[in-house]
Amino acid sequence: MKTSLSRTEKAIGVEFVNKDLLRQALTHSSYSYEHLEQGPSDNEVLEFLGDSVVGLVTADFFCAKFKGLREGDLSKYKAAAASTEALSEYAREKKLHHHIFLGKGEENSGGRKKKTILAGSFEALVGALFLDKGFDAAKAFLRPLLEKSFRKTNARELLINNYKSALQEYFQKESLPAPSYRTVTSVGPDHSKTFFVEVYQSHHLLGKAHGYSKKNAEQKAAQKALKSLLGLKMKGLMAEIFVLKK
Repeated sequence: MKTSLSRTEKAIGVEFVNKDLLRQALTHSSYSYEHLEQGPSDNEVLEFLGDSVVGLVTADFFCAKFKGLREGDLSKYKAAAASTEALSEYAREKKLHHHIFLGKGEENSGGRKKKTILAGSFEALVGALFLDKGFDAAKAFLRPLLEKSFRKTNARELLINNYKSALQEYFQKESLPAPSYRTVTSVGPDHSKTFFVEVYQSHHLLGKAHGYSKKNAEQKAAQKALKSLLGLKMKGLMAEIFVLKK
């Protein structure tokens, strides 16, 4: 187990003083339930703590980056940076999906790809780091991820975090019927399907894409449609988050 945790520390770039905190941060409830005799604590309490730490770090980051923005706009950026989509991307960047302890059932159902598990594990890791080394260490861990994700943005841009909603609003403003989505097919086993989706406006094909769920594929199809409609005005940041030039 020490070897496994040392690989985790190398992947995330942080060495823990209390290795038990690191192990707990990586332990999903499904694993804890299947190993009751070992008594491992799951990461739910650390996730709860990490949620608050992430919120404070992101608030501090955007207040410093966008000093001219009003509270409402800052709240949108903070919500986007601390969303399940964003946190799951941070987790993948730190290779957490290779290091989470999952129960067999969750493992077989594709748990390492689930955004909720990845996001929760990342928050738990931040919470564990806060307890192990303090707020400054947690801030130093998270801030580079925020800087990388939002380095291209500025106060003159409007942040939107849902391609489907943005596409629907686009056609509403043009007084046109809302776009419709059609699942063309799906392939693969039940626990790891790939869905192929097309998006239409009336009978006109706007875009098509594939993803690990219908929702994910629809978001990607809407993204392609928006890109063709808005061109250079639209700039993607991560998963379902993008900005528009005002």
